[in-house]
Amino acid sequence: MDKQRFTLAVLAILPLVVACGSEKATGGSGSVDAERPVTGVDWRVQDITADGATKKVQGKPYLAFDAKSGKVGGRLGCNAVNATATVRAGHITLGRPSTTRMMCDASLMGTERSLLGLFDGRVGYRVDHDTLTLTSENGTSVRAVADE
Repeated sequence: MDKQRFTLAVLAILPLVVACGSEKATGGSGSVDAERPVTGVDWRVQDITADGATKKVQGKPYLAFDAKSGKVGGRLGCNAVNATATVRAGHITLGRPSTTRMMCDASLMGTERSLLGLFDGRVGYRVDHDTLTLTSENGTSVRAVADE
């Protein structure tokens, strides 16, 4: 008789276990996979890939997109930068950059030149958790992580 009760209990509970285990977190306050927005985050640049070669950046370059002002600001490795930035689904239109004019070590200036190549045009973007990838029309990509 105990075996029958056990079997009935399992059969009664099994649909509840299956139903609870098949739910997806697709939004709301319980969502665990919420993507970061592009705007309102300081994105620390980690590396740049151009012509099939990935190079770590020099200095501490970062970009911060501001939706309210429609601008991007940050550091390119050596100099500060500002430009207009229109963020749309999947792409950002960057205006002509305005920078400070300091001269730095050649490695910092190399990082800066690469990052300046993103400006004055349209770049695609993708956010994957805490990582932002920007890809220019010529195929150069920049990977940045959210600064905590």
